Amino acid sequence: MQGLIEAAVRARENARAGFSNFRVGAALEEAGGRIHTGCNIENATLGLTVCAERVAVWKALSEGSRQFTRLAVVADTEVPTPPCGACRQIVWEFCGDVEIILANLQGRSERFRLRDLFPRPFDASFL
Repeated sequence: MQGLIEAAVRARENARAGFSNFRVGAALEEAGGRIHTGCNIENATLGLTVCAERVAVWKALSEGSRQFTRLAVVADTEVPTPPCGACRQIVWEFCGDVEIILANLQGRSERFRLRDLFPRPFDASFL
C-alpha cells in the first residue's frame, strides 16, 4: 500500500492547478502490480479540468491495461479527500469495485471499497 501512496504523492508534484492550487495525485494498480499515475490538470475554463483519478485511468486504459486492484488518491488536506462523483463513475465503469486508498501528505490514510463510496452506481446493466 505504501508504494502506491508514494507513487500518488510523486504524481501530485506534476499537477497543473494554477487556479485552485488544489493539487491531487493518483496511482492506479493493475492486477499484475504495474502502477499508472495521474495528476489533476486545470485550465482557464475550469469546466475542462481533468482530475488525477481520471488521468490515471485513461493512461492505464490507453496502455492496454484492463484489470485493476487499487487506486490511491493523495491531496494536501487535513482529512484525506475522496474522488469526486465523476471520478467515482469512471473508476466504477473501468476498474470495478477496487480498493480506494485516500491519503494526505501528513501520512494519514483511509481504505474503502469503491462500492462503499459509490453505492448504487449507474453502469451498463441499466442500458
